[in-house]
Amino acid sequence: MEYSKISPIEKKFSRFIVGTGNVVDDDTINESFDRLDAALDRGINVIDTAMGYGRGTSETALGKYFESRKNRDDLVVISKCCHPAPPFTCHRVNEAAIREDFENALRKMKTDYIDIYLLHRDDPTIPVSEIIDTLYEYYKKGQMLAYGVSNWTIPRIEEANAYAASKGIPGFIVSSPNYSLMQQYAEPWPMNCVTIAGPENKENRKWYVEHKMPVLAYSSMAMGMASGRVTREDHSILSPNGAKAYLGEENFKRLDRAQELAKEKGCSVAQISMAFVLDGEMDVYPIIGAANGAEMDSSIAALDLKLTPQEIAYLDLESDER
Repeated sequence: MEYSKISPIEKKFSRFIVGTGNVVDDDTINESFDRLDAALDRGINVIDTAMGYGRGTSETALGKYFESRKNRDDLVVISKCCHPAPPFTCHRVNEAAIREDFENALRKMKTDYIDIYLLHRDDPTIPVSEIIDTLYEYYKKGQMLAYGVSNWTIPRIEEANAYAASKGIPGFIVSSPNYSLMQQYAEPWPMNCVTIAGPENKENRKWYVEHKMPVLAYSSMAMGMASGRVTREDHSILSPNGAKAYLGEENFKRLDRAQELAKEKGCSVAQISMAFVLDGEMDVYPIIGAANGAEMDSSIAALDLKLTPQEIAYLDLESDER
């Protein structure tokens, strides 16, 4: 496993992050514990969760896991607040929602701090001052070691960090947009999902490089589209949301090229897709929702591929040469 340092977090930060959408507090909780153990056994020490994951029980399940394994302080825990509530027609991005979600997260996970806390969505009508000031209050208490965003646009990140700088307090240190080999044609979920994939987002990716902001990439396998198990004739593994977001001829051309490189390099299409995410100029940490150790091993093996800039451009249809 490769590790980095993301300041101000003192713990080492694994290149992969284990997602907890399938970590559920029900009669299958031991299976959830096994998946978490498998990730830790492979050196993944960063866990990504949110109030709505695992049918709303992921944070509670993690609290039981930390208590069972006595390993909370060995892990970098990321959680999120302010996700819109069903039926996803109303924003929850405000001081009251931040406080409610954060204090519930501490209670559910049986911890007195969260390493990195993210805004799960944005509401551009809310002043960034309200958001930063509320987060900073928990930071000063040592309950929130750092904070960042998910699904925020670059102009809003810049606005928030400029405000923080003007006050002499910490701003957002990480961002978690969608990023994968696959271009995203439509939002897979409602209310302001943000992607930096595809040719139309080239300037946004350049911003992340220039500002050296780490990217915690969600849906790095594009909900299965980048797995190598989707063809023009059969895309039955995709959910309706995945089909809406990723089915398109440009993405099938990307898969064709990934298949070419996979044959040459003796690996899978999924590993080529993951190497694409890892080997670009941005500092990217993919969030993986692997169902078992074998799937984790497949993703981790992509660390050894090291695609060239020419191969990355070829995969993303920017060039016909490789």
